Amino acid sequence: MDFERDLGESRDTLRDMTETMACRGPDDEGMWLSPHGALGHRRLAVIDIEGGRQPMIAEEDGEVLAVLTYSGEVYNFQELRQELTARGHPFRTRSDTEVVLRAYLEWGTDMGSHLNGMYAFAIWDVRREELVLIRDRLGIKPLYYYPTPHGLMFGSEPKAILANPLSQPPVVDIEGLRELLAFVKTPEHAIYRGMYEVSPGGVVTVSRRGLAKNRYWRLESREHTDDLPTTVRTIRGLLDDIIDRQLISDVPLCTLLSGGLDSSTVTALAAMALRRHGQGKLRSFSVDFVGYSENFSPDEMRDAPDTPYVHDLVRHLEHLGVEHTDIVLDSGDLMDPKVRAAVLRARDLPTGIGDMDTSLYLLFKAIRQRSTVALSGESADEVFGGYRWFHEPEAVGADTFPWLATQGGARFTALEEVLDRDLLRKIDLNGYRAQRYRQALDEVPRLPGEDGLQARMREISYLHLSRFVQILLDRKDRMSMAVGLEVRVPFCDHRLVEYVFNTPWSMKTFDGHEKSLLRAAVADVLPRSVLERRKSPYPSTQDPAYEKALREETARLLASGELVAAPMLDLSKVRAMLDQPQGGVSRHDVRAALEGLLQFNAWLERYQVRVSL
Repeated sequence: MDFERDLGESRDTLRDMTETMACRGPDDEGMWLSPHGALGHRRLAVIDIEGGRQPMIAEEDGEVLAVLTYSGEVYNFQELRQELTARGHPFRTRSDTEVVLRAYLEWGTDMGSHLNGMYAFAIWDVRREELVLIRDRLGIKPLYYYPTPHGLMFGSEPKAILANPLSQPPVVDIEGLRELLAFVKTPEHAIYRGMYEVSPGGVVTVSRRGLAKNRYWRLESREHTDDLPTTVRTIRGLLDDIIDRQLISDVPLCTLLSGGLDSSTVTALAAMALRRHGQGKLRSFSVDFVGYSENFSPDEMRDAPDTPYVHDLVRHLEHLGVEHTDIVLDSGDLMDPKVRAAVLRARDLPTGIGDMDTSLYLLFKAIRQRSTVALSGESADEVFGGYRWFHEPEAVGADTFPWLATQGGARFTALEEVLDRDLLRKIDLNGYRAQRYRQALDEVPRLPGEDGLQARMREISYLHLSRFVQILLDRKDRMSMAVGLEVRVPFCDHRLVEYVFNTPWSMKTFDGHEKSLLRAAVADVLPRSVLERRKSPYPSTQDPAYEKALREETARLLASGELVAAPMLDLSKVRAMLDQPQGGVSRHDVRAALEGLLQFNAWLERYQVRVSL
């Protein structure tokens, strides 16, 4: 939007911006332009294939009232449609898109409080000449914006904004570099100078009066009065309802299955719901690596490979006829330059987690050949307290983000190990993390009279639900939408999040294990092996050939002089790492550092980023 230019003459620029989102919306495209507001859309068709085209226009007596471009799903759209119809709103499609548009006409910017789902949308209110940006409560769907002198640009991903000449060249200043490296995910921070992210549960409005931000949702602390049996029944009832709602689709649907408690819960409940509604068998998919199970070596994060547990669950659900497929990858797949470039393109930023991004992208790409929608167990650990550092006294008591206070947390910050010492002193990452940690603690909704461990665990839960989960949700969304796969996240339903957030920590660990409440709620549908399995993160290849390939690529860049990141690196440390024998105790640290270095270098080169310090 722009109040000083005629955007009707900006069709080519709008097309360039929209085209960057082709991966997110391979099924259709559309544009709508007016003098001061212009919207572009790429569509992944999931509900009402024919009727849900966008940008969608709401008219009355031939006059355009508002125009919408929307990403995501609203799971209670059928109930809202009935309510809005009773209030006099006409409908011409079966889509949830039209329900969202009509909800805006009825409730204005308060509409978000009526929606249950994952969504990010922009509405140009023609009557007011006002742009409205709204994001779902947990931030499942991304939404970025870039204020300009006379308006604003927006997009689902930074690349859409970076396609507009007004944002060129892309600049990352000292604050952006700190955020990029700190692994803390500050709300609204988008790394690139001048760019921001709409906060989860947030609304941004822009008019001739200027830009305004507010929130329609945030976590609140309330006293939990249910006893343990009631709490377990309530959680199971919520899960059954959530899964039922999220199975609505006009295209093929599946689940992501790792053999852990979370994904197994989603798969079992989804299979049961499909059978109950007479909708046939459920498909499920998992990722594996060539030789992984046979040669698995336990480490500080993983006790066992996933595949045996995956197959245990599939056998347990045999009476429901789950159709399962293992997607098996090798090191050649993970080091394929085209794949690595596609992952960076999807992310827009270097993440430093290497093969865990690449394998997820390849998993989603394989799934997309058979399904368009997938349900994931993502975020259950943040909601129910599943990560090991929730249960490690040192991490809980640390004066920082708990995921940075563990041995496993070193992987998150491995790129630091090879950065130039003067640069590290200048950006002061420890000081930045401390600042952001204090900011996060100041936001925690306190419960009067609560102290000690319960108060601290409320803080820990809040840190995960407001920071850490954003890192994983962004990863999930980028890797899936890069191949046109919609991944739904049942554990992010705000009703479940609010309820479990307020249950006492003693109740969340009543059986002496992590995620006690979830385990109790689904004990009747899962095999004992899965119920008793200890938390295991998303898998990472252990093939020595992968680390060897990382070392060779780093050495090649050093020798060729093509390492554009060299001025920001301590090259002596890089060479020392390459001189270390492969494998051994330090293999994870070396591999993580080289992964981070290679992606950081590729980002600087391909995005032509100017680092301003």
